[in-house]
Amino acid sequence: MPDSNIRILVVDDDLRMRELIRDTLAELGVQTKLCGDGREALRLLSSDSYDLVLTDLKMPHVGGIEVLERVKSLNPEILVILITGYGTIESAIEAMRKDAYDYIQKPFEPDDFLLIVRRALGHIRLLRENQRLREQVAGLGFDELVGDSKPMTELRAMIARIAPLDTTVLLQGETGTGKELVARLLHRGSKRARASFLPVNCGAIAETLLESELFGHEAGAFTGADRRKQGLFEAVAGGTLFLDEINATSLQFQVKLLRVLQEGEVLRVGATAPVKVDVRIIAAAGASLESEVEQGRFRRDLLYRLNVITVDIPPLRKRQTDIPLLAHHFCNKYSQRYQKPIKSLTGEALERLLQYSWPGNVRELENVVERAVIMADGDRIRSVHLPNRPESRSLPDDFCNRLVSLADMEKMLIERTLQSLNGHKGRTAEILGISPTSLWRKMNRYHLR
Repeated sequence: MPDSNIRILVVDDDLRMRELIRDTLAELGVQTKLCGDGREALRLLSSDSYDLVLTDLKMPHVGGIEVLERVKSLNPEILVILITGYGTIESAIEAMRKDAYDYIQKPFEPDDFLLIVRRALGHIRLLRENQRLREQVAGLGFDELVGDSKPMTELRAMIARIAPLDTTVLLQGETGTGKELVARLLHRGSKRARASFLPVNCGAIAETLLESELFGHEAGAFTGADRRKQGLFEAVAGGTLFLDEINATSLQFQVKLLRVLQEGEVLRVGATAPVKVDVRIIAAAGASLESEVEQGRFRRDLLYRLNVITVDIPPLRKRQTDIPLLAHHFCNKYSQRYQKPIKSLTGEALERLLQYSWPGNVRELENVVERAVIMADGDRIRSVHLPNRPESRSLPDDFCNRLVSLADMEKMLIERTLQSLNGHKGRTAEILGISPTSLWRKMNRYHLR
């Protein structure tokens, strides 16, 4: 797919290399600017904007490291790929610590070169999409939705689209996926944002009390009702009411809720005249409501009223690449809360997290990391700080069905961590607890690209 709106600056003092890179990039359809001198590159970077810089490491006067430092001082989101010759790999790996995106050693095969550049272009597109969504839903607080996987990108886009619409929304997802968080974000992005947001767990309120709590009651409506009580539908007037575990309600209650959605009014228990209410309803169910309807536990007409727009929230096992990001997010959160100097997780601890299937989803992962922060006695969370879990995600069959060597396990760990971090070598080395130089040597040993 052509990327004609992406601009790449190529910096190399070798004319033939510049032209080779230009010709190789031609099939990507990007805008390419060639530059033969590091000093000229600094001038171009100060006067024009680029998305990606490909720079030789060793050049007269101004080298690739200085170009990298200048790029990051101007805009940290500009990506830099270093082009290295024989004998400069150590310097290139050191540059990764200064936030270079990647490096490639020359002479290189065009396919290997394009593989790295395409990955960088994908990262650039993701940055642009995230920026577009941030601008579109400024103030929604999307920082709480941690993850850059495809399911999370699609979820952000869906929230951005439907938040301003004053319509009923049905959220479906397993326990612990973050349905209340999504409901809050929908409220923040709506015209009701200045009014109240009220979450109600229908499954946690006794059936005999649920109707009174939501609709209110008149004095004398039942034993103990010594005065009129306003229901939550009235209390949250102008705002948003989030009804969680809507599938836990009785068929009798569902009839009365249907009236609220159809007529925009509630009838207090014991009252003879309805009361108009202005409330946006966001409902959530942990089970499939279609299945509940088929089994006679949920009204089909209410389902039709609730699912004007349905949002499916993905379970954590379907966005595995977000696990390292979430783990580090929670590590930072609870390190600050408990005032502990914990900086990250070891590679072994991260592998444990990646192997588990997380039936409790993000909520369970957060609880596990919080516990690990409390238990940790150093500056990193280690495997010993994590609880034993009987249920784990299956490893590849060849690892499950036979004894394997330590080298095989190390290769698998490096490969899976690289995949989880979209091939970013600097972050992979940091998470695994090894130096970038060691990572490069191990990747060469195991023939990992």
